[in-house]
Amino acid sequence: MTQKMILTVAPNGAYKQKKDHQALPVTPREVVDAARQAVTAGATMIHTHARDEQGRHSLDTGLNQQIWDMLKAEVGDDIVVQLTTEAAGIYQPPAQMAMVREVQPEAVSVALRELLPEGQDVNDAQGFFHWLAEQQIVCQYILYSAEDVQRYHQLKASGVIPSVPHHLLFVLGRYHAQQQSSPDDLLPFLAAHHDETPWMVCAFGADEHRCARLAMQKGGDVRVGFENNLYDLEGDIAADNAVLIRQVATEAAAQKRIIMSAAQWRRDFAF
Repeated sequence: MTQKMILTVAPNGAYKQKKDHQALPVTPREVVDAARQAVTAGATMIHTHARDEQGRHSLDTGLNQQIWDMLKAEVGDDIVVQLTTEAAGIYQPPAQMAMVREVQPEAVSVALRELLPEGQDVNDAQGFFHWLAEQQIVCQYILYSAEDVQRYHQLKASGVIPSVPHHLLFVLGRYHAQQQSSPDDLLPFLAAHHDETPWMVCAFGADEHRCARLAMQKGGDVRVGFENNLYDLEGDIAADNAVLIRQVATEAAAQKRIIMSAAQWRRDFAF
């Protein structure tokens, strides 16, 4: 039986620069071009970071509005646009939430441990999560460990996280030595996840493709791109983000996984 899946490109992230790879998209125009290439390669969604004039990660409302507007105007029908709230050691929860409230994208990613650190009062985060639901903004909760997955389930059971269409991202290798993941890193996440909420994997380092392969075998979705990895499945530096998307699309076909179009994603995650 075939099973639909989401394939996301994360073309830049918060930290890498042109010195790491000349094809890393930094400007809004470069991000739009990367999105076009990703659509052609088979991507459903783009997860993107805005950068300032110095190329630094930014949650500035104006910069994020600009990149949102350009993506929606030029490729928005063909790809889902997900903005990030990543703190990157710079931003605190009020600024992270404020950007989303101003721009109101169709999708957003939120790291639970950033927006709602352990021991912090839940009211602000709970209000934000429920506001996202009211605005029909699809939230992806980013989880870095099995403990994060357990906490996610506790927060959902208590009503802090609303039971509306949303998604999970299991991040492999973020806290490993040299940020190198392996497929086995996925198994504790799956053991801790105990409902039907859809999940996606991203993986740091050159084993990204093997992690993606296992995620697809286990019924999950996949995110690849220069944010987490620059290497193709042969261990060579990939020419661009589209190479990494094409690799996963080829593996998906071999596994008889059907990659969703942006239109299918919008139907499946409609409130």
